[in-house]
Amino acid sequence: MTALQQAGRFITFEGIDGAGKSSHIEALAAWLRGHGHEVVVTREPGGTPLAERIRDLVLHAPMDALTEALLVFAARRDHLQQQIEPALARGATVLCDRYTDASFAYQGGGRGFALDVLVQLEAWVQQGRHPDLTLVFEASPVTAATRRAAARVPDRFESQDLAFFERVSAAYAQRVAQAPQRYVRLDAERDKAAVWTQIEAAVRGRGWW
Repeated sequence: MTALQQAGRFITFEGIDGAGKSSHIEALAAWLRGHGHEVVVTREPGGTPLAERIRDLVLHAPMDALTEALLVFAARRDHLQQQIEPALARGATVLCDRYTDASFAYQGGGRGFALDVLVQLEAWVQQGRHPDLTLVFEASPVTAATRRAAARVPDRFESQDLAFFERVSAAYAQRVAQAPQRYVRLDAERDKAAVWTQIEAAVRGRGWW
């Protein structure tokens, strides 16, 4: 098989708000396209018309932790069926800004929501679909907060205090420790060029293409 005929690869970008992950997705997409690959860039919550409507609710409407978790996984189900799975089936590389690690980090770590419920939702919704590679952008909550303040008006998550993001960061670290072969940790405190160097090395190191 040629690269374009192989089964697609699923790469996710994770980290606390303000760690800088979103700014690197298009750079990786351009790099992969330059090497002859079809690339789909998407995000969570979101990625489909229905999931984008749910995203707006999750980011802006008041709700409790259970409602929030259910909505996030409902959006993920539609996203998987309508966008991610079809793209992977035709051999595309999918780059996704957040996926289930974010649910365990934000709803589980940040909100303190029951992990056993998240595990069950993960099993029901994803049916075994996990990323092939997850890039974790690691920046201190203080650094991330400074970047967020300079970039945009905060949503329900971005407006949380430092203690919330410390819990989110700890939850990400726990996820990495549970399955280290899937993750590459990136020093997101460094400048953009240095972070990109880490990303390129991580992708090349997999030996997929």
